[in-house]
Amino acid sequence: MFAQPSRTAAAGVLRIPYICRSCLRRASAQSLTRETVLPVLQHRTLQTSLPEAKDNAPFRKLLKDEAKKKRQQEKATSSSKKSSKPKSDPWLEKWELTVGIEIHAELNTSRKLFSSAATSVNEAPNTHVALFDLAVPGSQPQFQKETLIPALRAALALGCEVQWKSTFDRKHYFYQDQPNGYQITQYYEPFAKNGSITLYPHDFPGGVSPENGPVTIGIKQVQMEQDTAKTIQQPPHTHLLDFNRVSHPLIEIITLPQIHHPTTAAVLVKKIQAVLKAVDSVTAGMEMGGLRADVNVSVRQRDSASGKHSYSGISGLGQRTEIKNLASVKAVEEAIIAERDRQIELLESGGVVEGETRGWTLGSKTTKRLRGKEGEIDYRYMPDPDIAPVVVGEDVIQHLNRTLPPLSDEWMKTLTESPEYGLTSKDASTLITLDDGERLDYYLDIVHTLRSTFKSDPEILQRVGKAAGNWVLMDLGGLFKNETWDPERVAPEKLSSILTHLLRKQITGRTAKLLLAILFNDPHNPQTVEEIIKEKDMLLKPLSHDEYVELAKKLLEEKSDMVKDILEKKQMHKIKWFVGQMMGRAAEGAVEPGEAERVLRVLLDLPES
Repeated sequence: MFAQPSRTAAAGVLRIPYICRSCLRRASAQSLTRETVLPVLQHRTLQTSLPEAKDNAPFRKLLKDEAKKKRQQEKATSSSKKSSKPKSDPWLEKWELTVGIEIHAELNTSRKLFSSAATSVNEAPNTHVALFDLAVPGSQPQFQKETLIPALRAALALGCEVQWKSTFDRKHYFYQDQPNGYQITQYYEPFAKNGSITLYPHDFPGGVSPENGPVTIGIKQVQMEQDTAKTIQQPPHTHLLDFNRVSHPLIEIITLPQIHHPTTAAVLVKKIQAVLKAVDSVTAGMEMGGLRADVNVSVRQRDSASGKHSYSGISGLGQRTEIKNLASVKAVEEAIIAERDRQIELLESGGVVEGETRGWTLGSKTTKRLRGKEGEIDYRYMPDPDIAPVVVGEDVIQHLNRTLPPLSDEWMKTLTESPEYGLTSKDASTLITLDDGERLDYYLDIVHTLRSTFKSDPEILQRVGKAAGNWVLMDLGGLFKNETWDPERVAPEKLSSILTHLLRKQITGRTAKLLLAILFNDPHNPQTVEEIIKEKDMLLKPLSHDEYVELAKKLLEEKSDMVKDILEKKQMHKIKWFVGQMMGRAAEGAVEPGEAERVLRVLLDLPES
C-alpha cells in the first residue's frame, strides 16, 4: 500500500487524501447495480503523532503542548466521571428489602443458666459439666438467679419494658448438640419486651445514613435461653461434642422487621454489640464468638399489592428465609445482599421463594439451602414444668437503672456539645468505638488532669478537650497503628504532662512528639517527663526583645521594596509576610506572631493594629 512513498509524503504535507490504485480497481470492479453504499475512504497520511508545526515552533515545545493538552483531556474526563451519579439498580427500585434480626449474646456470668457448673471458654473439653447438662435421667434444672442481672442490664440499656414475671419454655428439636431433645428458652413470657434502638448518621460509615436521617428499629422482645454443646468436626464422618458450653446463659434480642437496607442491619448489630459491652452484659463480641446473628430476609414489590405474610403485627411482607450463625458485622451485610439478590432474581424469573433456613460463608456471592424452615408448630413449644416463674422486683429494676453507665448516644452528645470537650462528631464517634471504650476512658483521664491543672487559666482551659482528642487519636493513635492498644504503654499522666508543657508553650509541637515517641518506645522508663526535658535540654527558649528587633531589622533591610510598598502604598497585609519570615528563621516556637508584629510596626513607625 505504501509502494509510492513520495506520493504519500506529498499528500501528508498538502493534507490531500491519497488513495492507492489497487483500492480504486477494487472499488470499480464492484457491481453498481446493487443498492450498496460504498464505505467512506479515510484520509491516509504518514503523519500520526504531532500536529503541523506553526510559526516554526521548536519540536520540544510541540511535545510539551501535546502532553499538556492530553493531561487536560484526562482531567476533564476524570472530573466528569466523578460528578456523574451512579445509575440506580432498577431491581432495587422495584423491590423493597425487609430484614429482621435475632442476636444471640453470651452473658457475662460465672455460672451456667440451669446448673452450678462454671462457665468456661478455653478450658479442656467436658471439664465443666453438671448432670443436667448431660440430660442424665432424674437431674433437674436449677435456675441461677445471678445470671438474670446482666440480662436485665442489657434489656434496660435497649429501652425495653422489664416484665415483673417471666417463664421458661421447652423448644423441641432433635440434634446431637442438645442432649435433652429440647432447648430451654422464653417463648410465651419473655422477661423484657417493647424496646427500641436509634441509629444516628454518626453511627454509619462516613457519617451518612442510607435512609437520610436517624433510623429507629423496634425490639420485639429479649429472652433468656440456654446455649448448646460445641460440635467439633473431624472429617469425614467424626463429630466430637464439648458439653462445656451446654446451658451457658444467652439472651436473644429479636428486632421487628423494620430494616430496609443491608448497611442499616450491619450498623444495628454493631451498635447493639457496643451497648451490651458498655453495660458489661456480655463476655465478648462477635470477633471472639460471644455474639452471633440470624437474619430473616424477605422482599416485596413496592408498587403492587403487599405481600401475604405478616410478623409481629407488621403485615404485607414477602416470604422470609433465615440465614443462621453470622459471626461478624461484615458477614451480616454481605449475607443480606446475597440473599436479597437471590430472591429478586428468583421472583423476576417467575419462581417462588420458599420458607427455609439457609447458610452463608464469608466471601460467597450467594446463600445455600440448609433445610426447610421449621414453624412454631414444629418446635412444639410448651411451658417447662420443672422451672418456676422468675419474678423481678421494682426495686431491682430501679437500682439497675440508676447504676447503668452512660451509653454511646449519651457520650456522643456530651463530647460534641459540652464546651469541656468540644470534639467533632467524627472524633467523638472514633473514641467511643475504639478498643471497647478503653480509648475513651484514656481520653477522659487526660482531660480531667488537664482541666485540674489549668482551672485558673480560662484561655487554655477551652482548648484542653480538642488538644487531648487530637493527641490521643492522631499522634498516639499513629504509634499504635500496627500494635494492640495498651493504655500503659504511655500512661495517661505522662501524656498529660507533655500536653501541659505544650499548652504552656514551654516546648514546641515537634519536641512534644519526640517526647511521646521516647516514652512509647521505652514504656518502662522510670523518668518523668520533666526529667527527660531537663536531661535533653528540650525547653523552649523564646527570643528576647533585642533579638526580636535585630531579626526584624535584618528582614526590613533585605526587603526594602516591600517596606516601600507598606509605607507608601499602604499595603499593610505585607506585614504578615514579615511576621511569617521571622517565625521561619527563628527556632520553632521561639517567635510569637503578636510580639513580632508589634516590633515591626514600631520599626516602621506604624500604629498598632
